[in-house]
Amino acid sequence: MNSTETKKPSILSNLTTQILIAMILGIALGIIIHNNISEEGALLFSDKIKILATVFIRLVQMIISPLVFTTLVVGIAKLGNVSAVGRIGGKALAWFFTASFISLLLGMFFVNTLEPGVGLNLSNIDLGSASEVAANSKSISFDNFIAHIVPKSIFEAMATNEILQIVVFSIFFGLAAAAIGDYVKPVVNGLDKMSHIILKMVNYVMNFAPIGVFGAIAGVFAVRDFQELAITYFKFFGSFLVGITSLWVVLIAVGYLFLKSRMTVLLKRIVSPLIIAFGTTSSEAVFPKLTEELERFGVKDKIVSFMLPLGYSFNLDGSMMYMTFASIFIAQAYGVHLDIGTQMTMLLVLMLTSKGIAGVPRASLVVVAATCGMFDIPIEGIALILPIDHFCDMFRSATNVLGNALATSVVGSWEKDDEHDITAVEAQ
Repeated sequence: MNSTETKKPSILSNLTTQILIAMILGIALGIIIHNNISEEGALLFSDKIKILATVFIRLVQMIISPLVFTTLVVGIAKLGNVSAVGRIGGKALAWFFTASFISLLLGMFFVNTLEPGVGLNLSNIDLGSASEVAANSKSISFDNFIAHIVPKSIFEAMATNEILQIVVFSIFFGLAAAAIGDYVKPVVNGLDKMSHIILKMVNYVMNFAPIGVFGAIAGVFAVRDFQELAITYFKFFGSFLVGITSLWVVLIAVGYLFLKSRMTVLLKRIVSPLIIAFGTTSSEAVFPKLTEELERFGVKDKIVSFMLPLGYSFNLDGSMMYMTFASIFIAQAYGVHLDIGTQMTMLLVLMLTSKGIAGVPRASLVVVAATCGMFDIPIEGIALILPIDHFCDMFRSATNVLGNALATSVVGSWEKDDEHDITAVEAQ
């Protein structure tokens, strides 16, 4: 057992090193392609090389649905009753909505303080590039969100990786299994064994992470002039980095408040998932790996399997911060005045309409476009942030991973304390 424990950190370190090397090589190759071949050739290269990232993400998506279903059902069945599910679920949602509110508020504070959109030159903006995002945004509303929560078919939800719908079905299935009791133990045990098989698959899939990161990074730098982007969007991107850095400081400080010195251990555990999310701009891509690392950190499997799927639907801290930041940035660019009351209303709208859209392509942009439409801000303003969005997405995806790792670990710690209290009372 000890030999196994000593090997795992070296494997993790090796993967992290490979991913960092892949990022550097991807940047270098992308810049070389961009500077030495025609624009058409660079676009063709970008389309082809991004297939590596697409394949990696699809490999991860292949195992997310069965992993969420099996681990969540087993976790709820192990919790044993509705009151335990309600207790943990209540703690989870309280954390998620508090974290979301703070993230949205930080975005609103920094965009109003730094005003990156004021005085922006709107010439030479490709408005056509925003058409796809604007079209998708029309389906985002509170009514659609409520209707979207409940799956018409669990098979359809799994086929499309609708995590929130899978969570809803799994909760009902797990509660029913817990209510029946010993009679369904063979089913629960079978799902438990299946979840371990899928987690073993995770190790195989993660071997492709450096290749996926390399393809994603090379594809972007091949078609983007980094110096031009840096000059044109210096104020926007710089202001965003100030905001996202502040959010990291808040999250890590809260982590040390609740987890004490163990927060340092947690940060070491999630280095690899953070880098994968940063390189692929997909927090979903690290879901299986994050599950594994949190269990190694010491969070009980039943807590991890319950918290993480909920977190991926309700606790996207980096995306939340970006949504208020980007929405008000576009308003500033077009000279649309939003008083504090209107901005607070926007914040509450984003709090509700953004939940459960993690599987939507360019989810943050879609929600930003929908929000702009609700508050009479030109939706075509999305075109302003499209050229820089990939780089912003790298940071918000990593932040989403940090937020969910922290939420799961803290709730797991609370549950341990509650169990100790219950055991102490029973002993008296």
